[in-house]
Amino acid sequence: MIKTYIKQAWALLRQNPLFSTLYVAGTGLAIAMTMIIAIIYYVKIAPLYPEENRDKILYLSNIRINVLPSSNYQSLASYKALKEWFYPVKNAVAVSASYDYGSTADYIQPSDQSGDFPVQVRYTDPAFFRIYPLRFIEGKPFTQADWVSGIRSAVITDEMAKRLFGTADGVMGRSFKLNFMDYKVAGVVQSASFLTPNSYAQIYAPYTVQGGYEKDWNLGYLGNFSVVFMVSSSAQQAALQNEIKDLVRKVNIQHAKEWKLTLWDQPTPHLLSVFHTYPGEDFSLWGTVRHYLVIFLVLLLVPALNLSGMISSRMESRLAEMGVRKSFGACRKGLLLQVMWENLLLTLLGGLVGLVLAWLTLYVGRTWVFSLFESWPQQVPEGVLANISGEMLFAPLIFVMALVLCILLNMLSALIPAFRSLRSPIVKSLNEKR
Repeated sequence: MIKTYIKQAWALLRQNPLFSTLYVAGTGLAIAMTMIIAIIYYVKIAPLYPEENRDKILYLSNIRINVLPSSNYQSLASYKALKEWFYPVKNAVAVSASYDYGSTADYIQPSDQSGDFPVQVRYTDPAFFRIYPLRFIEGKPFTQADWVSGIRSAVITDEMAKRLFGTADGVMGRSFKLNFMDYKVAGVVQSASFLTPNSYAQIYAPYTVQGGYEKDWNLGYLGNFSVVFMVSSSAQQAALQNEIKDLVRKVNIQHAKEWKLTLWDQPTPHLLSVFHTYPGEDFSLWGTVRHYLVIFLVLLLVPALNLSGMISSRMESRLAEMGVRKSFGACRKGLLLQVMWENLLLTLLGGLVGLVLAWLTLYVGRTWVFSLFESWPQQVPEGVLANISGEMLFAPLIFVMALVLCILLNMLSALIPAFRSLRSPIVKSLNEKR
């Protein structure tokens, strides 16, 4: 019976190409817009390479110090703050810091003297590679000894290796010039994407190679370091947050007559950091979730209402057909099932069109689409590719959820006009003009 319904539905779709095209296009556009928004946030939230531990990561990016009576200073953490406050925490599997020395760009000096070119460098510590498990093609991370001694040993991506040496194989131990200084390759990793900004770089080097990394100002605790913590469980996450709060309390008691330290609710879990514009911002996670659910429902509901009007008009034109079929013994349930199968087939075709359209939009516009909902969008730097991997685009759960919602709305939009039309008496249906 189902096979018969599908054949009949396909025949009717071919008989009404304009209606079918409009239905598929409307459904496809609704699913495409929903998928684009969902995938944008999927890329920001899901455990993707090399940020596979996102559910276990917390960030601390800003410190505010209120010097009594009325002076306020806010910046990243200093090396002194790292040593005294953050590196020694007990409730973390790993603690890593990255050095940001301002807007000064880093440049590679190629050995063939073809001209300097800019490069994205992350100055960090060995713990970074525990938190972000980059896949090593050869070699290994720079060592603790390298970091302590400030030895210019670096990990580079396979793309950078090919650009520097023409190959990603057998380059461990070779040298290159970065900012006119010689660096030795400690290892080569699989390139990440610029769309995973907390871990992305083309070169990873010890921050101790930077002269002045110990520099600080304003009581010695403000500087140029952002801090990342990795925990093993939600229980340890809560313990870490309580430990940091207790640290702030003790520091403020110790310096009660001089200054006050504020960290707000940091360290911030990855999920909250995606929606937080800045630390200390009033924020409701469930309020934000509800906001986006409303957007998704509007994107799906408006096309469904338009399709309902189209289906209602089409059902009126098919009253004579329905009357003939009723007169030959067709029951209302069977006719309704046929209408449902027609709309299900159209919705599935629209879902396929929407999926392809979403993928094309995200791939072609990858340098700007993923920054649409950011308060402070960051441009893709020169020479950097915003790679989109298969695991970013192919999110089966998101597509299935969008398709199921669309099917439900489309079925309801078809069911109501179809049910009303099929309630018409046989005589009225037979007398209806085709």
